[in-house]
Amino acid sequence: MQIQGQIVDIENRRIYSGEVSVANGKIVSIIEKQHDNKNFILPGFIDAHIHIESSMLVPSEFAKIAVLHGTIGTISDPHEIANVLGKDGVYYMIENGKKVPLKFHFGAPSCVPATFFETAGAVIDSGQIKELMAHPDIYYLAEMMNYPGVLFDDEEVLKKIAWAKHFNKPVDGHAPGLRGEAVQKYISAGITTDHECFTYDEAAEKLSLGMKVIVREGSAAKNFEALIDLLPNHYENMMFCSDDKHPDDLIVGHINQLCARAVAKGHDVFKVLQMACINPVKHYNMTVGLLQPNDAADFIVVEDLTHFKVLQTYIDGELVAENGQSFVPHVAFEKPNNFNTSPKVLADFKVVSDAKTIRVIEALEGQLITNEIHGTPKIKDGNLVSDVYNDILKMAVVNRYENAPVAVAFIKNFGLKKGAIASSVAHDCHNIVVVGTSDEDILNAVNLIIQNTGGICAVNGAEQKSLALPVAGIMSDQNGWEAGRLYQEIDAMAKDLGSTLKAPFMTLSFMALLVIPDLKLSDKGLFSGNSFSFVDLEVS
Repeated sequence: MQIQGQIVDIENRRIYSGEVSVANGKIVSIIEKQHDNKNFILPGFIDAHIHIESSMLVPSEFAKIAVLHGTIGTISDPHEIANVLGKDGVYYMIENGKKVPLKFHFGAPSCVPATFFETAGAVIDSGQIKELMAHPDIYYLAEMMNYPGVLFDDEEVLKKIAWAKHFNKPVDGHAPGLRGEAVQKYISAGITTDHECFTYDEAAEKLSLGMKVIVREGSAAKNFEALIDLLPNHYENMMFCSDDKHPDDLIVGHINQLCARAVAKGHDVFKVLQMACINPVKHYNMTVGLLQPNDAADFIVVEDLTHFKVLQTYIDGELVAENGQSFVPHVAFEKPNNFNTSPKVLADFKVVSDAKTIRVIEALEGQLITNEIHGTPKIKDGNLVSDVYNDILKMAVVNRYENAPVAVAFIKNFGLKKGAIASSVAHDCHNIVVVGTSDEDILNAVNLIIQNTGGICAVNGAEQKSLALPVAGIMSDQNGWEAGRLYQEIDAMAKDLGSTLKAPFMTLSFMALLVIPDLKLSDKGLFSGNSFSFVDLEVS
């Protein structure tokens, strides 16, 4: 097979008219050849850090859509499913991913659970990390979120990092806002990347200390604008990722969008493409070709180097997508789960109190971080209730692994004027998280999630919309387009209910993520990420 076009030689910074010859899944030769084909041939795009589960799709369904955007490989941390099903969940993702051409490269989740201040479905200890790191289909130790454990020399944390080093596999970082001596110690432990930088200065400091920075632009956390101007001088040590990408966003685009945005800002196209196509392959020792003779025939054909409209995607010499049509086959898959909680009653969500001041989680648009603010609660019949007028709404986290008391707090900036929204996609333990304007709607939303053994939903009285997620309570058994359509409907309903957030469900999913400061809610209570301890709802 011969494919003609303008060959984009990223590393040698040249573009020339040429022909790629492919046989048996490999590139046999790349020669200069004059022809009239103006399309560009280049290595495929890599998402350098993504949780496939956040697309609400199993890997095989994710692949069908991702290849349309020129994505040929991913660095995937399966810690979402691992928090539900342990290492069996990791193996589930590997095996499902192997059934399709896209080159998934999974890591061993380093923090399951992320903390012991919440209830997860499983624990992955250093012994299991050893087993996973020895596995040929595990490429790295996934994000070390427990940075306090690194800083305070936690024995179990250091053992996990040591096993990664033993098997000569890189260690991913996760250290939002960590600066100065603390980040120096974190890096010195052997941690090589960070995708959590949310300011230019933070990323610049980490780069200066030898860390590689992954520019994240996902459905909730968006750091592209803050970090992209580091590209000209640091492109050799930077990559792109989405971290979390909901299905409706994935349908629209992937890493190709970030390349287009970077070029539109005037950045050098070769530097942009090195970040998008080359750096992840080399850093993680991926089994992905880089458009060189004898490489795997992994490459894409795009219309131009401005918009990066993908015309064709090839993986191992196989045409897997062309002109908006995906050729990735459908494969049957099982639906393992871990969902063991009974329907709730109204009393579970009551907060009896006469408090004058309470702690409130302040959600921030486009950020995973939150602030702790203090507010005056609305009290009705001795029960703290949602204050719609001041947008201080009741929030709850419900343990989905066993019957246990419900944790309740209050949150600002969701903007709901009526109804409630709920989800069992709640990083990282994936308990049920809900925000609503009344206890009744909160109850109905939670029970709908329980009925579906996982999912997302919006309710308003008798009106309800839901997307069931029966695979581990976090992934759909539908194809990507159907899941995306249902997700869009629910997202639209949430906005009709008043939510002012661009991605209310994505933001909601991070409100129980304790390792991102400051104030969050787990199934065990209100938690300060700054002090790394539980705090009272009431301010004394």
